[in-house]
Amino acid sequence: MPDGIPVDVDDRTWEHSVEKSRIPVVVMFYSPACSFCHQMDPSFRNYAMEYKGVVLFARLSTHTSPWTAGRYGIRSTPTFTFFCKGKPVQELVGAVYPALLKKMIDDVLLHARECADNSSLIDYEITGYG
Repeated sequence: MPDGIPVDVDDRTWEHSVEKSRIPVVVMFYSPACSFCHQMDPSFRNYAMEYKGVVLFARLSTHTSPWTAGRYGIRSTPTFTFFCKGKPVQELVGAVYPALLKKMIDDVLLHARECADNSSLIDYEITGYG
């Protein structure tokens, strides 16, 4: 995560950047035309600086990476999804108060590792060939 700035991920870089991350990840699913996404972006960037090295902050455009957005059922933007050990553990949808986003980040840091350890593994193989 260069200089704490959120990393832009796409369908090709998703697995390496998010699912295989060694630290918790907060992903902001956004649309370039979404006014609420633009409203939340400064707070998201500030938190990326504040939690640098502890939490990876990533952004994924639902416009250019529809496969990943569809895989996680993203229907509205912005959607903030929290991942621990590659598993989604928490989600916030819409333009929320920045303090609420910060609280969720703190909660994920406190509880997500345990939650991810106790959840079942999901097989994302979707080729249809078994």
